[in-house]
Amino acid sequence: MSTLDLDGRQAAPGTVPPPLPEAPEPVRRPARRARRPRSTGALLSRAAVNGLLAVAALYTLMPLAWLLIAATKDHGDLFGTGGFTLGAFHLFDNFRAVFTADGGIYGRWLLNSLLYSLVGSLVSTLICVAAGYAFDKYHFAGKDKLFGVVLAGILVPGTVISLPMYLLASEAGLVNTYWAVLIPSLVNPFGVYLARVFSEGYIPNEVLEAARMDGASELKTFRTVSLPMLAPGFMTIFLFSFTGSWNSFYLPLMMLNDQSLYPVGLGIYNWNTVVVNNPEYYSLAITGALVAVLPLIAVFIGLQRFWRSGLTAGAVK
Repeated sequence: MSTLDLDGRQAAPGTVPPPLPEAPEPVRRPARRARRPRSTGALLSRAAVNGLLAVAALYTLMPLAWLLIAATKDHGDLFGTGGFTLGAFHLFDNFRAVFTADGGIYGRWLLNSLLYSLVGSLVSTLICVAAGYAFDKYHFAGKDKLFGVVLAGILVPGTVISLPMYLLASEAGLVNTYWAVLIPSLVNPFGVYLARVFSEGYIPNEVLEAARMDGASELKTFRTVSLPMLAPGFMTIFLFSFTGSWNSFYLPLMMLNDQSLYPVGLGIYNWNTVVVNNPEYYSLAITGALVAVLPLIAVFIGLQRFWRSGLTAGAVK
C-alpha cells in the first residue's frame, strides 16, 4: 500500500514517512508579582523629610510675611495689634513716607546699593570667570600653589580683614568715597573657585584647540568661544556676588561716614538706631526693609533659569 509524504506526493513502497513536526509549546509568561505595600518605615521617613522641609519653609517665610503685614500698618496699628494681625491698609502711604523722609535720602540709598551691587558684581564676576578659566585651561609655574592661596582666601571671613582694608584705604585717601566699597568687592575667591569648576564642566579642550587652529588669539577665543559657553556659570557667580554686595553691612559701616554714600542696608540701620527718640522711624525702617528685599526677589526670579542650570554643572558627565 502506498503512502503519501508531507508534500502530498505518493511515497515509494517500503519507505517510512518522516515523523510529523511537534507543535510548539505555548509561551509561558511569568506570573505578575503582586505589588508589595509600602513599608511603614518608608512612609514615616518620607513624612519626616516633608515635615522638616515644611518647618524650614515656614522658618524662612515667616519673617517675610511679618514684614509684609507690618508694612501695611500705620504707627498706631503697628504697636496696637499682633504681629500677624492685619490692621488698616496704609502700604502706599508708608511707601510715600519712606521716599520723602529726610529729604528723600532713601532713594539715594537705593541708587548707591545698585551702584555697589550691579557695577561691582559685573566687574567682579568678569574677573572671577577670567581667573577661573586661566586656572583651568593654562599651565604656568606655581599654578597649584597660587590656587591654594585662592582657596585659603575663602576661609577668611570678611569681617577679619575689614580693619586692614580700612587702614589701606585711609593711606590711599579712599575712605568715605564710593571706591572704598567698590574696590574690595572686586575680590571674590569663592567666585574664582566656582569659575574653575564651571570651566571644567562647560568648555571642552577640543573646542579651544579648534579655535586656535583657525587662527584665533587667546583673547578672542575667550571672548567669542569660552565666555558664551560659560553664561550659566557667569550668571550664577553674578547672582552670588550681587546678593553679597546688596546685603553688605560691615564694610560700608567701616568705610563710610557720609549718609549720602550709604547703601540701603546701612541706611535702614541708621534709621533703626534713632527709634528710641523718634518712634516714627520704626515704621520707616520696616517699610524700607520691605522695599530693599524687592530687588533681590526680582533678580532671583529673572535669573533663575541661569543659576538653576549652573548649580548642576558637573553633576552629569
